[in-house]
Amino acid sequence: QQVPVSIFKVRPNGTRETFSSGIVNATSMAMDPEGRLYVSSRFEGTVYRVLADGTFETFATDLGVACGLAFSADGTLFVGDRTGTIFRVNRAGKPEPFASLPASVAAYHLAIAPDGFVWVTAPTLSTYDPVYKVSPGGIVSTVDVRFGRPQGIAFDPSGHAFIIEALAGSSGLYRLPPGGRPELVLSGPNLIG
Repeated sequence: QQVPVSIFKVRPNGTRETFSSGIVNATSMAMDPEGRLYVSSRFEGTVYRVLADGTFETFATDLGVACGLAFSADGTLFVGDRTGTIFRVNRAGKPEPFASLPASVAAYHLAIAPDGFVWVTAPTLSTYDPVYKVSPGGIVSTVDVRFGRPQGIAFDPSGHAFIIEALAGSSGLYRLPPGGRPELVLSGPNLIG
């Protein structure tokens, strides 16, 4: 879907301004280690690099239904293709399949854990879904916890995972300590990322 504004910039004081237009179905954003913004277009299967003035250039293509983005510390980009592939994209923008997961009905959300594993949420129509983790070598396993329609995911500096559960409109943000059980941090309607 083409919308008048693809990306808004929100200032520290809360004011919102137009930043970039023209990216069709902008889905996920991530910053590389140099502080540059990247945006996926799930409609086009493309990741764009957005420049400081809001213009953009193609960074990587042929990424399926490109959704979630996450950068490792060395600048490697990981892209979740909603149909089941996690791509690894080098600094030159060349993608290669990295891991295979079940398809998602919504979108993949990715985050890099402190140990370098790529954590992935991929909501399905099931009541509860696993959270996947992919080793630096591409081996897929699951975290020993399930969430109802897990979506947004991030890590804090101490290694706690934060995961949004969005089952049946009753959503919550959970903190998952390393090796621990989920703790509800925030609840509210319509939480996604």
